Amino acid sequence: MKRRIELKNIQREIYHFRLRLALSLGFVLVMLLLLLARFVYLQVVKHSHYQTLAENNRISVVPIVPNRGLILDRNGVVLAHSYSGYTLEITPSKIGDLEATIEQLAQIVEIQPKDRKRFKKLLAERRDFESLPIRNRLSDEEVARFAAQRYRFDGVDIKARLFREYPYRELTSHLIGYIGRINESDIQQLEEDERAANYRGSDYIGKTGIEQSYETELHGKTGIEQVEVDAGGRGVRVLSRTAPVSGNDLVLTLDAKLQEIADRAFGNYRGALVAIDPNNGEVLAFVSRPGYDPNLFIDGIDEQSWSELNNSPDVPLNNRALRGQYPPGSTIKPFMALAGLHYGKRSPAYTISDPGYFTLPGSAHHYRDWKKGGHGSVDLFKSIVVSCDTYYYGLATELGIDNMHAHLSQFGFGKKTGIDLEGEVTGLLPSQEWKQRRYQQKWYAGDTVSAGIGQGYDLVTPTQLAYATAILANDGTGYRPHLVRQVRRVGDNGAALQEAPPDHNSKPNPEHIALVKRAMAAVMQPGGTAAAAGAGAPYGIAGKTGTAQVIGMKQGEQYIESQVQERYRDHAWFIAFAPVDKPKIALAVLAENGGHGGSTAAPIARKVLDYYLLGKVPQPLPAVQDEEEHD
Repeated sequence: MKRRIELKNIQREIYHFRLRLALSLGFVLVMLLLLLARFVYLQVVKHSHYQTLAENNRISVVPIVPNRGLILDRNGVVLAHSYSGYTLEITPSKIGDLEATIEQLAQIVEIQPKDRKRFKKLLAERRDFESLPIRNRLSDEEVARFAAQRYRFDGVDIKARLFREYPYRELTSHLIGYIGRINESDIQQLEEDERAANYRGSDYIGKTGIEQSYETELHGKTGIEQVEVDAGGRGVRVLSRTAPVSGNDLVLTLDAKLQEIADRAFGNYRGALVAIDPNNGEVLAFVSRPGYDPNLFIDGIDEQSWSELNNSPDVPLNNRALRGQYPPGSTIKPFMALAGLHYGKRSPAYTISDPGYFTLPGSAHHYRDWKKGGHGSVDLFKSIVVSCDTYYYGLATELGIDNMHAHLSQFGFGKKTGIDLEGEVTGLLPSQEWKQRRYQQKWYAGDTVSAGIGQGYDLVTPTQLAYATAILANDGTGYRPHLVRQVRRVGDNGAALQEAPPDHNSKPNPEHIALVKRAMAAVMQPGGTAAAAGAGAPYGIAGKTGTAQVIGMKQGEQYIESQVQERYRDHAWFIAFAPVDKPKIALAVLAENGGHGGSTAAPIARKVLDYYLLGKVPQPLPAVQDEEEHD
């Protein structure tokens, strides 16, 4: 059997080998060219970009939060300040099991249920890569205990933070307000105002009161620190630093001691008091009772405290001085008297005979005077001194509601005063047009009668009434009420007082306003409705008492205070200015459900006037006689 012999095609194999070699070399060459192109792109074209990224990995830009400005009273008493404290903070993005980490931390540092709730709330509101506090205000011992265990907790650190404190607590809560943690709504507003960059690293912002109204002055300017970090993210050295600029200090017009005396003068009554210097609009005292502790809100109020405040029947969160709206009662009568003189409906000599009630022509309905049997013969002067309702029923009917609206608006009724606090309301000064627009009803003559004694639709705030009283005290010239006296800017040797020109000038007839002032001074004398409160004063006081109904009475029904639940009893009003010849202070006092202005609100005012004008705290005042207790 013959063997088969295969001959190789050497030339063809050499050709295939060379072809494969050429393709391999071509592929390698293409890959080298692509690598070269990518290298050129990264090293030349994108050099600046990647150099920046590399620097960012090496350098951490840390915002430095500025120190918030102080808030002081006119005498330098500190009402709000900041202090440094330690917080235990967690960066959620660096934690695997968050709950387990918190449990382990609780074995080293006390973490209460309220701390956990606050942390969870912050976690829901803020981005998870941010550092969030699980415990605030750590003691030195707690800081030391955690520092010894720090190696166990990646993503947990001790940080120094600035905390706000309000030493006067409830006493100044409604005017100073408070700061709170920045939420999404605040961030959105900061972005709209193009101020977000200045709040990098900041946790707090003014929420209410002066803290809110003057946020831009108090916050300051955020600084920047460039820190070189290692691979573990730990700081190695500071490369550069732009120092923060502290917020400006605010000096208020408020007298803290006067504020304290005014607040304590209320005793157990709820209410409000606003005192103004009629010569420049400076607010000397601003009381809303009851108040609350603003320190509770800084880090987020706990559920129990919030429930107690929010559900309290005394409504401590309501700023009564700024937002409380009440019928002015008989405190409207001096302004009504000026309207009657202005429109020629009354003269100083014009006299009525008061039988104790007023009847509209063609009506059988009696509008009763507060004094059964009436006051007899009453002229304009006496109508203010004894607070004769019958006189003002008739005057209102003759004036008409639109004339009343036009004249009373000159004293600031029915509109905001412009005080430098957010949230002020307008009150209500009714007119025919207003009722038609609001209720689609015509105005009735009976509506006018009620408005003549500050009842019916009329509503004022204590701030409004204090402003109107200041205008009256200053013979028709008014200055916008304001709480900030000076802004002390960083670097200024001395900040000038913030002075504003008059923003109101009603120019009443000097003879008319002098007559009304004399009558208001007589209110504080024997025979007047606030005689007891004015007794023994070494300076002249001009005042007017008022009682505002809380519930309406049916025809023929008699109001007996002792038979009415406390919260449905009448409110007590008192307005005053002193000294009469050259007023330095004008005020309005409201005692909720206090009954009579002469026996409840006027004594509160007297204590404030005595301290401000004499520098002393007065003794308790004698009781008011029964006859003088209506207003």
